[in-house]
Amino acid sequence: MIGIYLSGTGNTKHCVEKLVSLLDESSTCVPLEYPQIIHVIEKQDIIVLGYPTQFSNAPFMVRDFIKKNGSLWKGKKVFCVSTMGLFSGDGTGCTARILKKYGAEILGGLQIKMPDSVCDSKLLKKGLEENRQIVKNADKRMEEVAERIGWGDYPRDGLSFFAHLKGLLGQRLWFYRKTMGYTDKLKISDACIGCGLCSKECPMENIRMNDRRAVPGNRCTMCYRCISLCPQKAITLLGDRVTEQCRYEKYK
Repeated sequence: MIGIYLSGTGNTKHCVEKLVSLLDESSTCVPLEYPQIIHVIEKQDIIVLGYPTQFSNAPFMVRDFIKKNGSLWKGKKVFCVSTMGLFSGDGTGCTARILKKYGAEILGGLQIKMPDSVCDSKLLKKGLEENRQIVKNADKRMEEVAERIGWGDYPRDGLSFFAHLKGLLGQRLWFYRKTMGYTDKLKISDACIGCGLCSKECPMENIRMNDRRAVPGNRCTMCYRCISLCPQKAITLLGDRVTEQCRYEKYK
């Protein structure tokens, strides 16, 4: 077993690592941008795949990776995990349907609420103690899920036809343009001091340094990693000002 994840602010990383450790203490987890990721997946039969939900869809980086490496998934057993701030619909189903086209067996799906990770919008913002409780609830749920899986009973969050309709009609149709591909909407203000942290941490290598300034490209996967890490709060995506830098570590 191996855990694979795309994580911007640490939520998904935490969930995948915790669940995998509960299922098999000897198993490891690696980020999707890991240089040897294809070799790692080739050697495993069971994969826990995690990512944050974006407008009731999986991040384009995740869907793009699956499609570009279609032959990699034949015969693999995959358990999909999606984290969400409030609503997921069929967040797990979005990748499950693609994976099945390439011959993967979907073991199940888990959609789990974590603190909202959108740093440049006041929407869904909660206090520190409330977010800590959300993480505690998530941890408890993963412990319960791991016990169920131990009995061979995999949850199937987001995999039903009804969940598909909820995700499609609840958000995905209305925000289709935001999730149809990578975005070029990332903005970096004059507050940038050229520390290079965003360029180093971007999973898509979408930010380059030019004359001691960070310059965004057109392949942002909306993970919010750079925005949550920027020491100057100089980067925005959906909003115009960083209102809170959300990191999982704050809620431990």
